[in-house]
Amino acid sequence: MDTRDIARKHGLDRPAFDKWIEGSNLSFRQRTFGGIDLQVEGIYGQEEAIVARFKIEYEEQLKVAEEEAAAALKSTEEKQHALSSMLITSGFNFDGYTITKYSGYISGDDAVSVDRPSQGYWGSTNGDVGADLLKALTQIRRNALAELKESAYALGCNAVIGVDFDYLTLDPETATNQGGTLYLPFLFAVTANGNAVIIEKHN
Repeated sequence: MDTRDIARKHGLDRPAFDKWIEGSNLSFRQRTFGGIDLQVEGIYGQEEAIVARFKIEYEEQLKVAEEEAAAALKSTEEKQHALSSMLITSGFNFDGYTITKYSGYISGDDAVSVDRPSQGYWGSTNGDVGADLLKALTQIRRNALAELKESAYALGCNAVIGVDFDYLTLDPETATNQGGTLYLPFLFAVTANGNAVIIEKHN
């Protein structure tokens, strides 16, 4: 019997039913133009039992999927809370806290390319170059800090001390086929450095 007819008759999710049939021990064959034919002796007498079995197993699969999705959401929320509450400092301690574990040096990086001025070095017709550079640097610094926190979280830490930044500016260029020089967009990179630690608040 065609699974399309069975799914329509019993109000089943046909793609899910077909997938279940393919993974079951039931005998079937694929139809040339889509669909599945169950090759079960006395299928009409077994149809109800097959549908009931599918519903039970399908509902169990849905329940497991919901539980996994809920667990993943909870884990994500816990991580976001931990990252948002993580303390960072350029110093080496926090008032009111004791460092109970040092987990080592960590870093976070980011980079951005910025188009060159279209007329001369600073004679841009593309807007305020200085403002564009500051905006770009601010964004990559934030991204580097976010990556730094991710690295600390991966080590099971809740704070970072001794944070500083290293900056790198590249002025890339390449030769053209005509023997000239092609100046590529500026590249700005930043690395946030620090030491991951675990801190506990004083009682």
